[in-house]
Amino acid sequence: MRTRERILRAAAEVFDESGFSGGSISRIVRRSGTTMGAMYHHFSSKEDLARAVMAEQDADLDFPPGEDGLQRLLDMSMEVARQLRTNVLFRAGVRLAVEQGDFGMRESAPYELWIKRFTEQLVAAERRGELLPGVDVEDFARALVGAYSGTQLLSEISTGRADLLERIATMWRYLLPGVASPEAISWLRIEAAPEGPQP
Repeated sequence: MRTRERILRAAAEVFDESGFSGGSISRIVRRSGTTMGAMYHHFSSKEDLARAVMAEQDADLDFPPGEDGLQRLLDMSMEVARQLRTNVLFRAGVRLAVEQGDFGMRESAPYELWIKRFTEQLVAAERRGELLPGVDVEDFARALVGAYSGTQLLSEISTGRADLLERIATMWRYLLPGVASPEAISWLRIEAAPEGPQP
């Protein structure tokens, strides 16, 4: 398992740097300090390795504590933005999810993971009376994942995600009035956790 983890982490670094097309198996093996035999013992192909990185993209994520609901959803979304700037495994998984058409995959699981997490927070928000009447929580969770994905991609292309936190905050300022009750909006905070050093 330790060898598999080393290969997976090395693959994340290489895919993060060069994408799927630019990341060769030999480069991943060298980066991991293992052997080609070890690589093929754990992963049948580069596509299999990319699929594993996408599947485990959230393995290192640790969200700040808080009561489930809209504020926690906001906090999670800002923490995801921060992690996209600092967490190589997460960043590589997101990049591969965006690029997967380039290597013949059509895998929605990475997006469904976030739809499920956001839906859980919206269900809690609905129970707490924080949503406007008529909001379909799963429908909004899907729209939110789409908006978030596009926002982070535009930030990556424009500034290397240097402005991602600000862009996510702006996204929420426009989305919240469409789903949150006026009472909830009056006390909700859109802010990021303090950031550590950038990679």
